[in-house]
Amino acid sequence: MKIFQSKKFERSLKKLPRNIIERTIGRVFLFEQNPFDPRLDTHKLHGKLKHLWSFSVVDRIRILFEFDKSDAILLDVGDHDLYR
Repeated sequence: MKIFQSKKFERSLKKLPRNIIERTIGRVFLFEQNPFDPRLDTHKLHGKLKHLWSFSVVDRIRILFEFDKSDAILLDVGDHDLYR
């Protein structure tokens, strides 16, 4: 599986503290190996975001993404405000 990053994801990532950025990179690598690794808590969203998925980086930090055929596009990263 290939992982693509949206411009919004890249901008949001740069705003995070350095230690969270490093953790995010590790989680993206883990996601690339197995998108449903239990450590990621990957789950499909509901409501108006029902076509999107999310996985956990740390505590309240999540990555919002969508599957595109056999690839994934990382759309945004941040706290639960992503879901608004």
